[in-house]
Amino acid sequence: MIKKLVITLFTAGLFAGNGVEMSETTERAVLGGGCFWCLEAVYEEVKGVEEVVSGYAGGTVENPTYEAVCSGSTGHAEVVEIMFRPDVVSFEELLDIFWSIHDPTTLNRQGADVGTQYRSVIFYRNEKQKEIAKKSKAEAQKRFSSPIVTEISPLEKFWPAEEYHQDYFRKNPYHGYCRAVVAPKVEKFKKEYSGWLK
Repeated sequence: MIKKLVITLFTAGLFAGNGVEMSETTERAVLGGGCFWCLEAVYEEVKGVEEVVSGYAGGTVENPTYEAVCSGSTGHAEVVEIMFRPDVVSFEELLDIFWSIHDPTTLNRQGADVGTQYRSVIFYRNEKQKEIAKKSKAEAQKRFSSPIVTEISPLEKFWPAEEYHQDYFRKNPYHGYCRAVVAPKVEKFKKEYSGWLK
């Protein structure tokens, strides 16, 4: 048994040393800024981002459904969980993108999407992310004439959204909402952050 454990650990060490990505090389960020389809589509284009999952956070109900969240009764926000490599793109840089792809000065709405589920929010996973978020928000305020209303809250639980919401823009580029709302945000990002594209 001990021999098996030693071999397993040794093998894992060899793989880690040969550039095979281990889970320790990634961090996670959870952000909300309107419809999660928009944020997911943008962050999937960012180099250093390995995966983006649409979901819900900040509510009081376990296993929330899209319908329940949209009713406003659960307290959840539509968010994305971003798995990223901090050696390629930092949390600060993800936040810099965040401020540019939604309006953080409108309370509980983004464009025609209205409700607490569309609120602007940064859910921090630890004290380091909390401090970075506070500093980033203060810096971002210089770009806006109206006060930023973005919440900075501790992440209690992230719930992945239903499968049909995942990679929505990629799977449904001609959907009316995607053409009218998501596509322009993605194009704006590509133009302003061309150096950050995969």
